[in-house]
Amino acid sequence: MQRVLVMLLAGHREPDRIRVSDFADVAARQYINLDCVIEILTAMDIVNDDRPPGLESWMATRLARLPGLWRRDLSNWARTLRDGSPRSRPRNYSTVRAYAAAAIDAAASWPQRDHLREVTREDVQTYLATLHARRRETATTALRSLFRWAKTNKLVFRNPTRGLRGPNVPDPIWPLLAPDDISASVNAASTPQARLCVVLAAVHAARPGQIHALHLDDLDLAGRRITIAGNPRPLDNLTAQALLDWLTYRRERWPNTANPHLLVSTASAMGLAPVSATWILNLRSLPGTLERLRIDRQLEEAVTTGADPLHLAAVFGFSEGTAIRWATNARELIGGPHADRLPELP
Repeated sequence: MQRVLVMLLAGHREPDRIRVSDFADVAARQYINLDCVIEILTAMDIVNDDRPPGLESWMATRLARLPGLWRRDLSNWARTLRDGSPRSRPRNYSTVRAYAAAAIDAAASWPQRDHLREVTREDVQTYLATLHARRRETATTALRSLFRWAKTNKLVFRNPTRGLRGPNVPDPIWPLLAPDDISASVNAASTPQARLCVVLAAVHAARPGQIHALHLDDLDLAGRRITIAGNPRPLDNLTAQALLDWLTYRRERWPNTANPHLLVSTASAMGLAPVSATWILNLRSLPGTLERLRIDRQLEEAVTTGADPLHLAAVFGFSEGTAIRWATNARELIGGPHADRLPELP
C-alpha cells in the first residue's frame, strides 16, 4: 500500500485530482485492494472515481445484440429501477439485474420487433409460455414493470401486459432438518466467527445478510439482549458464549480497528465497511447451510407452538403474510409424512 501511495503522490500537485482509472492497474499489479486505496485518497479529498457503474458495463454487454431503440429504452428503465423515481423506490442491484436479464431475454426472442410499441400481448404470452416456475414469475414481473414504465413515459400507446397475471407458484413446504445434518454443520464451524454465524442462524433465525450487517451497538451483553434487523431478542447462554469467544478473538486479532461492525475480516478491519458476503461461513456442501438452519429454526418454533402466526410474528418480527406462511408450513408438517420427526407439542 505504501509503494502504491508513493507512486501516486510523488508527482501530485494541488488542486489536481487523481483518477481511479489511472491507478487501478497499478493496484492490481501490486496485489493491493483498490477500494482501500480509494478510501485513503477520498479521505485526502484528491480522488476522482471515474469508474463506470457496474450496471452500466453489464447492461452494455448484454444489450450489444439488440437494436438501438431497445438498448436505449431498456437502459433507461434499468436505471430507473436502480435509482428510483418520484413514485417508486430504488431496487437493489441483484433485483435490477434479475429483472433486466429477464427483459433482455424477452426482447431477444422478438427479433421482428424493433421497438417497445411494436410488442403485442400475444408476443408476451408466447414468450412466457416457454418459461416455468420462478423464471416465468420473474419474467412476468419484469415485463409488467418495463411496459408500465414505458406507458408512463409515453413510449407505448397501450400496455400489452395490462391485467396479465403471473403463474401461481405455491410456496415450498420445508421439512425439518435431520439431527445429523445439524450436527454436521455445527462440526464444520471450527473458528470463532464460524461458530457465531451458526449460532445466530440456528438460534435466532438470522439471515446471512443480517449477520454481516450486525453492529457492536446491537449487542447488550449486560442486559442480555441482541438486536437483529431492528428486532430485539433475549440473549441465551449459548449465543452469549459464542459472542464472547468472537469478541475476545476480534480484540486480540485487530485491537486498533475502528470498524463498527460485529464481524470484521483482514480486509474490512482497515475500513468501516462490513465484511463481504462471501466471507460469511460457507456451508454449501452440507444440507444444513446457514439459510437452511434459519428456516429450520423458524419451523421448529412454529411446530412447537402449534403453528400460531401471532407468536411467530412476535418472536421473529414477521409481517402478517410471512407469519401465516410459516404457520401453514408447520401445519403441513404436523399432519404430513414428517410428523414422526417433530418435537412434542406442549
